Amino acid sequence: MSTQDRLIESTRALLWERGYVGTSPKAIQQHAGAGQGSMYHHFSGKPELALAAIRRTADELRALAEQQFSGPGTALERVAAYLRRERDVLRGCPVGRLTQDPDVMADPELRRPVDETFAWLRERLAQVLAEGVERGELTGLDPVATASTVMAVLQGGYVLARAAGSTAPFEQAVDGVLALLATHAA
Repeated sequence: MSTQDRLIESTRALLWERGYVGTSPKAIQQHAGAGQGSMYHHFSGKPELALAAIRRTADELRALAEQQFSGPGTALERVAAYLRRERDVLRGCPVGRLTQDPDVMADPELRRPVDETFAWLRERLAQVLAEGVERGELTGLDPVATASTVMAVLQGGYVLARAAGSTAPFEQAVDGVLALLATHAA
């Protein structure tokens, strides 16, 4: 792994673990095994490095989601595959957790990839649901509103699981939203 990649990966890990304020340039350098000169050779400072880390996390999340959204099966099966894929539930959503970081949300550049990722997820989920409606697999639902509901349940499930220290609330939320979607199956 290149020094630049080590710096990005270290920043991703530290942002997840400590948040933006708790992720100092020195901590990044130590975690990456890189010197200050290397860091500033590749990045102008912590904000640029954090932006690269957030973008990489967002890109990774999109790629994982797309695997399920474009996979085989009915629309409901693909949504279920997305919601039930393996996740580190108790650590939370790597993008969703950034919304709880006031420093990330206060910076339009750092917030942008978070917002774009959630917008993409809602849009892509709405497309899958609309395909289900068009194919006659699903009836009586608004794909756009339903996509927002599914996203809210998913993110809320993470919060409930973290608060309880158990994956059970997340699993219940996923089961619940899938049961509601199943009532619209043709």
